[in-house]
Amino acid sequence: MDYSGKISRQVAGIPRSGIRDFFELVQGRDDVISLGVGEPDFATPWHIREAAIYSLEKGHTSYTSNLGLLSLRKEISRYVDDFFHVNYDSASEVLITVGVSEAIDLALRALIDPGDEVIYHTPCYVSYLPSISLAYGVGVDVPTTKRDDFALKAEMLEAAITPKTRVLMLNFPTNPTGAVMPDDELKKIAALCIKHDIIVITDEIYSELRYDEEEHLSIAALPGMRERTILLHGFSKAYSMTGFRLGYACAPAPLIEAMMKIHQYAMLCAPITSQAAALEALQNGDAAMNEMRESYHHRRDFTVKRLNEIGIDCHAPGGAFYVFPDISQTGLSSKQFASQLLEAENVAAVPGDAFGEAGEGFLRCCYATSFDELKVAMNKMERFVGSL
Repeated sequence: MDYSGKISRQVAGIPRSGIRDFFELVQGRDDVISLGVGEPDFATPWHIREAAIYSLEKGHTSYTSNLGLLSLRKEISRYVDDFFHVNYDSASEVLITVGVSEAIDLALRALIDPGDEVIYHTPCYVSYLPSISLAYGVGVDVPTTKRDDFALKAEMLEAAITPKTRVLMLNFPTNPTGAVMPDDELKKIAALCIKHDIIVITDEIYSELRYDEEEHLSIAALPGMRERTILLHGFSKAYSMTGFRLGYACAPAPLIEAMMKIHQYAMLCAPITSQAAALEALQNGDAAMNEMRESYHHRRDFTVKRLNEIGIDCHAPGGAFYVFPDISQTGLSSKQFASQLLEAENVAAVPGDAFGEAGEGFLRCCYATSFDELKVAMNKMERFVGSL
């Protein structure tokens, strides 16, 4: 049967993830050191896993409210107030989702009509533009540059704003660059959003993973921004809970209500077992989170130092657990460098252009892997670069 005319044109036009495409090449290879998948190498802390197990033993296997467990929403409201310095009503302004990925989809579908423009900055996480397209929006990318440590510049954003602009998507600290936003620049961007009546979707999943003693500032905490911001966060990165697939959105009640309308028909609710684990993470997980962050900080410093010693220019990212070294001086494209590194040394990293055209000439290396493997990977990369 010919299925070419059976698939939605909207879906057919969406490319496969550049990350997953590259890692198809890794399958079947032995002894590969992966610097690719953006996932903590730590197991979820035992007390969090135990809470999930205990909830099952107690027979907590039912649906929850569409919004999620009220006890968890209350704890999220407390945490967001303490960490982000923004207050949300747990009864009407917090929605528990199946990962931040679902929250992004819900937010976009709740906000935009066909043809509305959504501005996002690149290099960016691979799902942003496809998510915009699936909501029948028009993605408008604003490139960030190595010169600015991949922070978004207000003047670049303003140049991209048109009468059709409805939403700005932010992700700081950023996947894949680890970039963070200077406070002054974030305030300029907030002023532009107010001036042009733009809603902000801010994905702050890496916000706890900030280094060099810098405090994270959310755009939602700036004057005039709470009312026009959907703050997205979750448990995958800071608490090493990727497989639990749990995120949340905080926003004014009318926006949460619009998102919940979609969520109730698509997902109904997030898994109750994951919600029980998340409650434990928020109540007792700070010590484990801080320990993991210190380990990432140490690995970041080592990886940046080694890459620069090798002769690959790499800035020290302010957050997340990625470095984004500039490999353009080798004369190879991002795909060529990544493919040849894999073939020659069995080290897997992601070509920078998987994250948009602005990523060409760069490589995403995730340092959330064991320190011993990082050392071996850097030695192998040094040998590879020396052979070019």
